[in-house]
Amino acid sequence: MSLEQQIQEAIKEAMKAKDAVALSANRAIKGEILLFKTAEGGAKEVTDGDILKMIQKLVKQRKEAAEQFVAGARQDLADNELAEAAALEKYLPKQLSPDEVKAKIQEIIAQVGATSIRDMGKVMGVANKALAGLSDGRTISGIVKELLSQA
Repeated sequence: MSLEQQIQEAIKEAMKAKDAVALSANRAIKGEILLFKTAEGGAKEVTDGDILKMIQKLVKQRKEAAEQFVAGARQDLADNELAEAAALEKYLPKQLSPDEVKAKIQEIIAQVGATSIRDMGKVMGVANKALAGLSDGRTISGIVKELLSQA
């Protein structure tokens, strides 16, 4: 069963269970998929990889919104955003710990032959492909900078 079909089934289950948070989160994914399919010049078929990228984007948006709500003293709204983020994260593969990401990036640096911070572009290109879905870009970038500045 494709990820798109799983999401459609999850929407039905959330409706039956009257789970507003899960319903809202799954509908957000479905909305992103529809926007992707109907975008001008966009692909008519959406892959599971595309959907995972959309889900990562939605999770990041929810977490950033929650931070803003906490800063604005609206914990009730922040809790809702975090609950939706948790509902979305169940579709994502297990995220790597910072230590695991660091080990993978060290391998990539050795593979690419990077020696200084000037090689960051080469390393980031390979790292983003290798760690797609396993870690967020901000973490990858920070670790690459740290390791290359030590070299």
